[in-house]
Amino acid sequence: MSKIAVTGSNGFVGGNIANMLLAAGHEVIGLVRSQPEKELPWKTTVTDLSSVSSITEATKGCVAIVHSGIANDFNKLQQNREYAYDSFVGLTQRVTHVANKNGAQIIYISTGWVMDGTGHMALESDTGNPVNFYGVLKSLGEQVIRDLAPDTGVIARVDGVMGIHQTLEVGPRTQDVGFGYFASALVADLKAGKTFTVFGGDLVNKVTAPSLASEIGAQVERIVSRKVHGTFHLVGDDAISRMDYARLICEIFELDATLLREAPPSVEDQFPGQVPVDTSLSNVLTKKVLGLGPTSLRELLIALRTEIDTGKITAITKPEVRA
Repeated sequence: MSKIAVTGSNGFVGGNIANMLLAAGHEVIGLVRSQPEKELPWKTTVTDLSSVSSITEATKGCVAIVHSGIANDFNKLQQNREYAYDSFVGLTQRVTHVANKNGAQIIYISTGWVMDGTGHMALESDTGNPVNFYGVLKSLGEQVIRDLAPDTGVIARVDGVMGIHQTLEVGPRTQDVGFGYFASALVADLKAGKTFTVFGGDLVNKVTAPSLASEIGAQVERIVSRKVHGTFHLVGDDAISRMDYARLICEIFELDATLLREAPPSVEDQFPGQVPVDTSLSNVLTKKVLGLGPTSLRELLIALRTEIDTGKITAITKPEVRA
């Protein structure tokens, strides 16, 4: 199997990607700024991510670098533009230069928030039109891949990610104006008999095509194995609104939907910028290139229930059989 480096492997999406790559038999190297307090199932190496030479040394022998690491203090990103640019665009440039130097494939994890939210089920060919600083930073990162690795690089967009965090007992947020941590937070509250307030109103991302974090990891593994390049949408097949999503979660997990409420996010929960209304992504081309069958939102939620009930990640996509 192959040696693959992952930035952000101690985060939510990156941790699931690392775990799925490891489960498929690959050697995984997590690039970390400091040693994690909790021992991880994959190897980690302390790396100065501001240094091309440090990243180069850490990724020697890797056939691919999955770049999922981000800075997610949104207020700091808005207040310190130099820090924001370097954390997203500068780091993506450094990692991509290293991948090219080492002859490795670069896979950049992006987001449906590069879209302006006025469309529906955006195609892989849509380069986006972001409406806030986070979307702009991710969009600029995508352009780094197009410019520096046009024939080998991968832009892998995800959105509405659900799943279990691989490195934290409890996720860092319970719900945001996007769809991050939405499903697991709702399940936890309703299982405890609490009400759950679904964010509504004009200050939230209202529609997405949810992803399962472990399924993202499994599809990244297929991208590496098939050595494909271009833009891919690693999402489920179905777009859905927030409240309909909440009701479907209740159905799959056999929870009391009468405990659901709807209200605008509090001032503390609001995003410091405009929010795209509809960030749903079409995965038709992605499925064709990766050789994947249908994946309904219902199937993804059933897999999520298995993960929450057992504590083990449960991707639908399995590694391809290799000779």
